[in-house]
Amino acid sequence: MAGELRFGLCTDQSLPWKTLVERWQYFESLGFDSLWDCDHLIQPSNPANPYLEAWTLLAGLAAKTERVRIGVLVSSNTFRHPVLLAKEAATLDHISDGRLELGVGAGWYVPEHEAYGIDFPPVPELVGRFREAVEILDRLLRAEDADLITYAGRYYQLKDAPFRPGSVQRPRPPFTLGAKGPKMLRIVAEYADTWNSSGSVDDLRARNQILDEQCTAIGRDPKSLRRSLYGWASRMQADPWASVDAFHEAIGRYREAGVNEFLLDAPGPVQFPVLERVAAEAIPLLRGGSAQP
Repeated sequence: MAGELRFGLCTDQSLPWKTLVERWQYFESLGFDSLWDCDHLIQPSNPANPYLEAWTLLAGLAAKTERVRIGVLVSSNTFRHPVLLAKEAATLDHISDGRLELGVGAGWYVPEHEAYGIDFPPVPELVGRFREAVEILDRLLRAEDADLITYAGRYYQLKDAPFRPGSVQRPRPPFTLGAKGPKMLRIVAEYADTWNSSGSVDDLRARNQILDEQCTAIGRDPKSLRRSLYGWASRMQADPWASVDAFHEAIGRYREAGVNEFLLDAPGPVQFPVLERVAAEAIPLLRGGSAQP
């Protein structure tokens, strides 16, 4: 349900493949709800690092895990035509046996677009393309085998397009849509199962209020929409992996702002002892249960 607390980890794909497999299997064994990678061509926090591509990497990691929900946090709409993304999503849903969370955003990191000659349009077009892409993803992933999809948008057009096979999850994989501004939040209110954003506690509180208003305006129950934080650790007020108390403090501040899903940058090995205590002690207590023995 949308109100239940969920906890996931996000890993940058600057590590070698074998290391990433070991990390994801280790994180899964600790009981986290979801694991994510990021959709960049250059790592924003360290552009000199090597960086593996998000969706092909996710396919490999899906085959190396068993239970945990998986996703890209979040796919940049500037990188792929929505039909290609829909095909990737359906394929990943099959590989993972129905564990995909489909994360999508408009795109934001300009330097990688400039470096590779990828167009980065003005904000109105960026938002317009995002809306059309989300509409197409929703229609394709809900399609039945006999359906032919036609879509006449300003930026994307489909004509009698089949979509087979459909996804494992029905009516479609859940959408995690990244957004900050009011126009983007309106799209979230219309189509998302989960809204994801980053920023300060005050940022999330203010955006949550706007999102509530957008839901009310279209007749949607605001409580039906999960509110998710991408905790970019280097930009958070304090490192949540510094100690179990630091984790509790960070989670508590954002819970008061309305967040009920926490997707945090995974710590490095030196902080794995804290990570293990968080998984065994802190998370069960936050969920209202008992710590693991």
